[in-house]
Amino acid sequence: MSVGTQHGSSDGVRELLTSVRFELMPFKSFEEELSHLPEGASVAITTSPQLGIERTVDKCVAAAEAGYDVIPHLAARYIEGPEELDELCTRLRDVGVTDIFVPGGDKEEPVGEFESAYDLLVALDDLDHEFEDIGITGYPEGHAFISDAELEAAMEKKAPYATYIVTQLCYDPDTILEWIEAVRERGIDLPVEVGIPGVMKYEKLLGISRKVGVGDSVKFLRKTTGIVGFIKQFIGSRGRYKPDALVEGLAPYVGDETYNIQGLHLYTFNQTPDLESWRQARLAE
Repeated sequence: MSVGTQHGSSDGVRELLTSVRFELMPFKSFEEELSHLPEGASVAITTSPQLGIERTVDKCVAAAEAGYDVIPHLAARYIEGPEELDELCTRLRDVGVTDIFVPGGDKEEPVGEFESAYDLLVALDDLDHEFEDIGITGYPEGHAFISDAELEAAMEKKAPYATYIVTQLCYDPDTILEWIEAVRERGIDLPVEVGIPGVMKYEKLLGISRKVGVGDSVKFLRKTTGIVGFIKQFIGSRGRYKPDALVEGLAPYVGDETYNIQGLHLYTFNQTPDLESWRQARLAE
C-alpha cells in the first residue's frame, strides 16, 4: 500500500470525521434521530423493504425542507419504471436535492422493470434530470449472493454513470484499502465514501453484520485483540462498539490520490445520539 503524505494520522482522523454523511432508515424514529444531528448535516435516507420507495422520498422531502443536505437511496428494485422514476426525481429536485445514491436494492423480486442499479442508471440518463452527484455501491468483502466477478463487471458498467462509490459495511481498514487498490487497478478512479458502522451494542451490530453479509465481521473484531482481548474490550466498553480503530487505520491514507477517500458514510442504524457524541468527542481531542 502507498501511504498518503498530505495528512498525518491525527489530521486524517479529523478530516474523516468532518467529511461525513449519516445514513438513516425511514422508520418511526426518523425525526427523533435527525434531531441529534448537526444543522445542515448530510443525510442519506435508505429504502425500506417494508415501507417502500414512497416513504423514502417523503422523508427526503421533509428533511430537505428542514435544511438538511439529503441523499436519497433510489433502490432500483423498488421503482416500477421510467415514469415513476421521473416523478420521484421531479419531487426531489423541487426541494433542492442534487445528490442521489443508486443501489440495486435487496428486494427478491423487483416491483417493475428495473432488475439492477445499472438498469435504473441507464433510465435516469435518458431522463432530463441532471443530479450533480450519483453514488453506486462497492463491496470490500464481496456479496453473499453475487460472485466477485459479477460485482466487478457490474461496477465497470455502472461507473460511467456515477461520480462516487459508497462501500458496504466493513470493519477492517486493510480490507477496505486493498479493495480500493483493486478497483484502481481495473481503471476506476471514482472517489470513495467509506462505509463504517456507528456506535452501538456489539450484539446488535454483529447481528446486523450477519444479515448484510459481512462474512468476516466477527472474525475480524476478534482478530484485532485476540479472543481474550475481545472479551476485555467487550466488557470494558460496556458492550458497545466504537469505530476508533477503523477510522485511525484509514486516516494515514486521507489525501492519497490513489485511494481518493472522499469521506465517511456512517451507518447509524438509527442510533444517532451515541454516534454523534462519539464523533464530537473525537473532534474535540
